[in-house]
Amino acid sequence: MNLPNIIRPEHTFIGVSAPAKWRALQTIADKAAMAFSVDAQIILKALEAREKLGSTGIGNGIAIPHAAIETMSSPRGLLIRFSRPLDFEPIDDIPADIAVVLLFGEDNRGEYLNVLSAIARRLQSDDVLAAMRKARTADEFYSDFISDPRT
Repeated sequence: MNLPNIIRPEHTFIGVSAPAKWRALQTIADKAAMAFSVDAQIILKALEAREKLGSTGIGNGIAIPHAAIETMSSPRGLLIRFSRPLDFEPIDDIPADIAVVLLFGEDNRGEYLNVLSAIARRLQSDDVLAAMRKARTADEFYSDFISDPRT
């Protein structure tokens, strides 16, 4: 899975501020709209609908908000570190300070599952997470996420 084709350095943000999960989804929708030229309200509605099905907080301080967007032709994502952790209602009750956002087209459901799996595998590494949390710049944060921990 070639994550750098899906999540690019210019779509990486640190210090993102939001008072709660639902406001964070609005901020994410705004950033994604600018990055991918899709209406922010369409993105927000899709993210909110997905979140209502079940939390995208996967634990260990990580959330992976994701949704299908009709007009998107291929999976695209954002990499975000919040200025303060937010309650994405994960099973371990640890608020999320890192979010990997994934948006995909209706016709890409099979591919997006592979992308979600690759993202989840990458974030299982304690070394990757520790480096991401220590990163001082968006470039460092992105590099820590993208670099293969096996090398």
